[in-house]
Amino acid sequence: MGAEKDIIIAVELASTAIRAIAGKREPDGSMQVLAFAQEESSNTIRKGIIDNIDKTTQALTRVTGMLGEKLGVRVKSIYIGLGGQSLRSVHNRVLLQFDGRELISHKTIDKMHDTNSGVVYPNAEIKEVVPQEYTMGSRSIVDPVGMQAEMLEANYINIIARSMLEENIRKCVNAAGLEVEEVLISPICLANAMLSLSEKRTGCALVDIGADTTTVSVYMNNILRHLCVIPLGGSNVTSDITSLKVEAEEAEALKKKYGTAYRSDSEDKTGEKVKLSFDRTEDEEKIQEIVEARYEEIIANVNHHIAPFKENLPSGILITGGGARIPDLTIAFSKHSGSSDLNVRLAKGLPQNVNISYGVQVGDPDRLYTLYALLLAGHENCVGELSESPVQKTFDFEKKEEPEPEIPETTEEPEKQDEPEKPKKPSAFGRIWKTFEKMLSDDTEPGDENE
Repeated sequence: MGAEKDIIIAVELASTAIRAIAGKREPDGSMQVLAFAQEESSNTIRKGIIDNIDKTTQALTRVTGMLGEKLGVRVKSIYIGLGGQSLRSVHNRVLLQFDGRELISHKTIDKMHDTNSGVVYPNAEIKEVVPQEYTMGSRSIVDPVGMQAEMLEANYINIIARSMLEENIRKCVNAAGLEVEEVLISPICLANAMLSLSEKRTGCALVDIGADTTTVSVYMNNILRHLCVIPLGGSNVTSDITSLKVEAEEAEALKKKYGTAYRSDSEDKTGEKVKLSFDRTEDEEKIQEIVEARYEEIIANVNHHIAPFKENLPSGILITGGGARIPDLTIAFSKHSGSSDLNVRLAKGLPQNVNISYGVQVGDPDRLYTLYALLLAGHENCVGELSESPVQKTFDFEKKEEPEPEIPETTEEPEKQDEPEKPKKPSAFGRIWKTFEKMLSDDTEPGDENE
């Protein structure tokens, strides 16, 4: 599989794992997932922010390396998501007064946009600008170009984040030997992947409950109206359960097995005991109380942010994320939102326009919505051919005749006559025997031979 396939690579820096995915866009616009890799991370990403640059770099190197091996290519660049606790939306207004009635042009709109982009925020920078409606007198207009006005007011939603957030991401990617194709705003990509145009138009809230954070995005009239990141998530529930003197792994297992986001007052109290480590027990009801209390706090924070828009959300609330996998969560949202007719639902299955290639293992798809969204937002090829090395060289196994070695020219010499064979050198025993025979012959008299 080569670079001509135009393979897109996306990476998510999640609090529990660093994940990478590869896909190819089909002619119909859908995305075909070709490979997936992940590495569990601990003390690496906290609340969506890189906490350890070295560990993040090493994990990023290994994950993209695994992806490249599966595809048989070299990963050279990636699309990567930006989220985290410091990400939020801020409303800004730009007012332009004209001398008399003036025709509004694209140049006028660009001037107001530049004015907004020049706003300075303490310890933060603008990552994305989402224009809202324009106001002319008492009228609210989406596109005022071509109209006349004496005064024009432009409204913007600026998505801002801590200045070091993107800088650290780029530092880790470059240290891993990769290039950043683009840093994407994760919540915006997620909304584009999970919400339909109809839901955005009529009004909808998207709530993504992760391990360390919960992100809330509100859309009306196809425009993002509000974005915030709440520093609470599923790991806070697990941490609360550790107060029962259990390790984090055991607390996570207890949450999954016995936890619920909402307990009915009429529910029968079974009084059942739950076995804990070191031959201890705890009331099941106690564990449920701990889980329910923390989810009630998360929901209260979400309600605080969507309250100004609640009357304009006919499409209700869509909930995603690994922290959303808890029983009775939709019931809890409906009960605590103060609006029982609010449509609350959990995202299930793959996002629209995403297909998994046969044989590709992606684990739990319900936890990968943000990763799928980043992949769908990509458009440039991110891979190249494998670099040549002594191990990776290709060889031509076709048998070829080797040329005979050239013999250097020499001057002719006269033929040498064959030398006579040299007598073989007698052995040591032979030499001793000859000496002994000689001694015998020396002792014999001439006359003795005739006697």
